[in-house]
Amino acid sequence: MVERILIATDGSESAHEALEFGLDLAAEQDARAFVVHVAPAVDVMPYANFGYVGPSVPHQFNEHDRESLQEAAELAAENGVDVETALLEGRPADEIVTYADTIDADLIVVGSRGHGAIANAVIGSVSRGVLHESRRPVLIVRGAHVAAEVGVPA
Repeated sequence: MVERILIATDGSESAHEALEFGLDLAAEQDARAFVVHVAPAVDVMPYANFGYVGPSVPHQFNEHDRESLQEAAELAAENGVDVETALLEGRPADEIVTYADTIDADLIVVGSRGHGAIANAVIGSVSRGVLHESRRPVLIVRGAHVAAEVGVPA
């Protein structure tokens, strides 16, 4: 029985599809949903000189970081799903897996991200990292937009 589902979101279209799927699954299983967004620990400042990376500064949580969690809470409320959101900081795959362990998640749901037809044929780096690091079941949602780009019927 699935009691706790962790859904990771970054506000992308792929993550939104994973969010919808995870919340539908939580409603179907009468499970509690936990939605996380992982912000970077530092921001790299752009620099005009080619080949030079500017200095990094500690990341300050902002409205953009909270936006996907607000969307998740609203969507969960519309679907009658009990949800808890958390804004985390660090490397996404590491933080998602650690949080899943903290809440004893029965399932982790993430979106598959890619850029272009070739990249969409494989899963994104965060999805791959979660799949590789987690000892818990991981469900990677590949939405209709991904299938359409690689010529697979949706």
